[in-house]
Amino acid sequence: MTHITFLEVDKEDRASVLKRFPEASVIEGVLAGKELVKACIDAEVISCFIHTNFTAEIIEALPKLKLLCTRSVGYDHIDTDACEKRGIAVCNVPDYGSHVVAEHVFALLLSTLRHIPEGQKKTGEGIFDYHGLRGMALKGKTMGIIGTGKIGRCVAKIASGFGMKILAVDQCRTLELVERFGVAYVALPELLQQSDVITLHLPDTKETEHIIDASAFESMKDGVVLVNTARGALIDSHALLDALKSGKVRYALLDVLEHEQNFEENRALISHPRVVATPHIAFYADDSMKNMYQDSFQSIDEWAAGKIIEHMIKSQNIICDLPKLQR
Repeated sequence: MTHITFLEVDKEDRASVLKRFPEASVIEGVLAGKELVKACIDAEVISCFIHTNFTAEIIEALPKLKLLCTRSVGYDHIDTDACEKRGIAVCNVPDYGSHVVAEHVFALLLSTLRHIPEGQKKTGEGIFDYHGLRGMALKGKTMGIIGTGKIGRCVAKIASGFGMKILAVDQCRTLELVERFGVAYVALPELLQQSDVITLHLPDTKETEHIIDASAFESMKDGVVLVNTARGALIDSHALLDALKSGKVRYALLDVLEHEQNFEENRALISHPRVVATPHIAFYADDSMKNMYQDSFQSIDEWAAGKIIEHMIKSQNIICDLPKLQR
């Protein structure tokens, strides 16, 4: 019988995993080092999430491992070169629900710009007084979308529904956005100069690291609103703090931070009165979690049947011709 281990499983999802794979080992917490190796030593198949790091050393210590599925789009927590050397197939979830992250962008915008938390606090204290809670409307404002992949496209469609003017930057243009939603593709400097709201939807690469730095902030409108639900490293945190202090940035709405597990490093930013920070929850909704598991189940089934694995990462050159999974 094939040994399958699921890591980082929320309590709410445990039953669905065991219903699909009754003999699987299901672990709720995040493991590392010797504990991770011990838990996975017999596993031929592992389904993990982003907080479990599969380094070359860990992979080398798991002699039976043949398939590693991460329930995420990104797979930088996995040493894919080490996996390829061992013939271990690595799969991801290319799109668990772009609309979920896009919705979170507007949840951050609307709750902040319309002062929902402050209003709730007032009414909770019995103060039915709107003074001091004047909000900012989205209609007629210019939204700049940096990156029009799956999530960025969803953001553009929602922004169009709010009656916003939309600028975008991307290496590839999406004709549907131009023709149906009036998106104007421009150069990055123009987007920075003209946008009232800027939202980031790029991967974290050498080219995109600190794409929003001190010089980028200097070219923005005074009072710009900055949203980041992508990767923390896209923004130079020190430059952002300076821009908040100067008033260049009116609000920074952040679901991700640089080195976000390091609270002390991010304390000044998180505690700033015009920063709203959520703990990397843009992805975390019913639709997305269901899709993450379903895609992972699909990859396991395809591997077990000796089929081409649809969601195997494209950089791998591994032929999967393996025996069928015994249940």
